[in-house]
Amino acid sequence: MRLVQISDCHLHADPGARSRAGFPMRQLESVVAAVRAERPDMVIVSGDISQDETAASYQHAHRILSTLECPWFWLGGNHDQQELMRDIKAIHDDIDLANWRLVVADTCVKGHAHGELGEERIGELIGRLEQDERPTLLVMHHPPLTVGSAWLDEIGLRDRDALWQALAPFPQVKAILCGHIHQAFAGRQRLEHGEVMVYGCPSTTDQFLGGSDGFAIDEASRPGYRVFDLSGEAWLTWVERVDL
Repeated sequence: MRLVQISDCHLHADPGARSRAGFPMRQLESVVAAVRAERPDMVIVSGDISQDETAASYQHAHRILSTLECPWFWLGGNHDQQELMRDIKAIHDDIDLANWRLVVADTCVKGHAHGELGEERIGELIGRLEQDERPTLLVMHHPPLTVGSAWLDEIGLRDRDALWQALAPFPQVKAILCGHIHQAFAGRQRLEHGEVMVYGCPSTTDQFLGGSDGFAIDEASRPGYRVFDLSGEAWLTWVERVDL
């Protein structure tokens, strides 16, 4: 099973709109073309599909992502209007990956850049994990670990300690996929049953400069995506960059 993660497209209603370092729609089209060549079985888009929170931006995203030759799914980020997303395509909580399972957690707090699950959503997540013991990937927009950039860590997942406590009884959770940080990242959290890996994904548009205390764009880096190859209870993952 090959899963590809795309993240942080930041599209506008205007197809020709610029970001700080490029053209988001043109870059998403290039990334999706590269992803098609990977022949994935499934694609997940881990939030911040829109920059201007318009219906037109989601329609553009849907048109481009629908050129993929496999099922694709999306979830909301802090820049998104999830009601507008759902008008175009459903947001799924639980996605079948044959011998694996992909579980979506909504970390968004309306009107804020940081993420938080809260007691209710953590309780719902526990209930879903109790239903299935297959190896599981958890996907969310905000990272549940610090990533080494002060400004990004300030707007990460605020209640990450509560999340890790909730995950402690569930050894089937092998890894967490996140967006939001616009860069490749790999970290780990040790729990009683072993380690859970945490993977960040490049943006399809501007990349953030790793290790920067304040907001900074990495103008030397390129858009990209993350590949997961799942086999048995093992996986391989890597990041691919796209030439524009």
